[in-house]
Amino acid sequence: MGLSIGIVGLPNVGKSSLFNALTRSAQAQSANYPFCTIDPNKALVDVPDARLGELARIVKPERIQHSSVEFVDIAGLIKGASQGEGLGNQFLAHVRECAVILHVVRCFEDSDVVHVNSVINPLADIETIEIELILADVQSLQKRLERLEKLAKSSKEAGAQLELARALLAHLNELRPASAFAQKDHPTFLELDQELRFLSAKTMIYVANVNEAHVSALNAHALSVQELAKARKTGFVGLCAKLEEELVSMEELEAQEFLQSLGVEQSGLDQIIRLGFDALGLMSYFTAGVKEVRAWTIAKGSKAPTAAGVIHKDFEKGFIRAETIAYKDFIAYGGEQGAKEKGALRIEGKDYIVQDGDVMHFRFNV
Repeated sequence: MGLSIGIVGLPNVGKSSLFNALTRSAQAQSANYPFCTIDPNKALVDVPDARLGELARIVKPERIQHSSVEFVDIAGLIKGASQGEGLGNQFLAHVRECAVILHVVRCFEDSDVVHVNSVINPLADIETIEIELILADVQSLQKRLERLEKLAKSSKEAGAQLELARALLAHLNELRPASAFAQKDHPTFLELDQELRFLSAKTMIYVANVNEAHVSALNAHALSVQELAKARKTGFVGLCAKLEEELVSMEELEAQEFLQSLGVEQSGLDQIIRLGFDALGLMSYFTAGVKEVRAWTIAKGSKAPTAAGVIHKDFEKGFIRAETIAYKDFIAYGGEQGAKEKGALRIEGKDYIVQDGDVMHFRFNV
């Protein structure tokens, strides 16, 4: 889908350790000094989905293919990043390319790991990063305003855009994010956002990185971040990045047993991947055959021809119909034949809006 999630935070908060765990690899270098990561590390990560296993149990395919989401590990930001401190402008440019921001916050005490501000204060750390995002937006909007002021002399459309841009600049100068702008749903704002990719307008997911002792019972630092996320109606995950790195080296059963021993039902990684996938506005539909059971990634609200086009553009161009079975019916009736016998297989046309988990087979003619 070409959509990605950028992992940001201050230096030494555990971003690279988390990225290593996310990618089931050691692609991201991890070290105890600022700016260890300079160029962003990127990786596609499988989206955990137990439904694929249930489909495979019935179909018995040769292989299983998950949906995926791209994660980008971006170097640690610091105060002054919007002015170029710590290579800040370069790092912020990488953030602009991402659709969602995963903000990792240090919520653990460890004298062996230096904190860039010498004190553990998650809410202050969050404020530092988010102010830099806002200030970077101010800079990009000011440049756009200069062009709009010239264009507005001869264009009514530019004049209308200029008025909203000035209101937005005043809002940002009060150190309030673009996501809180009163006219954020206005078509003119959406046009500006598409062009400038406002950093402070992006969906944010907070990750509180704690030590192992606080995975099952979050400490006060992590709880403060959780409360902030709740107030802002955005995603939150509490985890131990070091522990997540260890978990990925274990066999699946061993990892599950270890999590259970800690009183945790699901790994932090699985929670992050699922939250990120949802935050991107994505969902999965399935194809199920003896060669492959596969999850296909589409935007929520996609119609059947668009979903077909994800497999191959010819499927979209020559779309005739979609043979569709709801996931729960496919499982309940033991597969396609059983669903067909029970009348659960539906024939859907071009206007059908695909539902999450639909098992589909497309008919097309090119």
